[in-house]
Amino acid sequence: MNLQLLASYIFLGVTLAAPIGPVNSARLDKGIKNGFWHAWMVGTGSMIADALFMTSIYLGLVNFLGIPIIQMFLWLFGSFILIYSGIESILGANKFSFDSSRNRDSLFRCFLTGFIMSITSPLSILFWLGIYGSVLAKTASSYGTGHLLLYSSMIFLGLAVWDIIVASLTTGLRRYLNYKSLIGISIFSGLSLIGFGLYFGFEGIRAVLESFQ
Repeated sequence: MNLQLLASYIFLGVTLAAPIGPVNSARLDKGIKNGFWHAWMVGTGSMIADALFMTSIYLGLVNFLGIPIIQMFLWLFGSFILIYSGIESILGANKFSFDSSRNRDSLFRCFLTGFIMSITSPLSILFWLGIYGSVLAKTASSYGTGHLLLYSSMIFLGLAVWDIIVASLTTGLRRYLNYKSLIGISIFSGLSLIGFGLYFGFEGIRAVLESFQ
């Protein structure tokens, strides 16, 4: 077994999860407000969605996701979820405190936030189809099909590593920020989510209009 190759796939998983996007914005918001476990649960929900995408591609079921009506639904529903989450983040920016006994979002709600954001994102579908699909093809051609599941697991492990890193960073960062800074970060995260939501909505409306042409 090539340990260097396995490590490269773990690193690939980390780099795939690292770019700023809706899920990382939500991780930041939940981690700053509530702490490690809430940020971690957002990432866990997202990872479960990623695992479903990876499994679909692995089993060749991705053609179902290419159906135009399915794509329209995902764009528009994803837009609603992102805009709703962004507005909620902004409106609740000044409604939390440093008191450990304050009301927090439930862990299950944080999990659903990450899962729904990822599972309804056509960008995630295209992302995994383009990246993971090409990784599977390259791995199969270079090393055969015998270890595809193992290498896929290493990518997923990389996603988990990134989730822990972000959750830890937001928890540690929270200790060094004052109240106004926390509000600013929460508003920034909310605006970021709304921005992604508007983009998703634009793409969904465009897909609907193109279907009538």
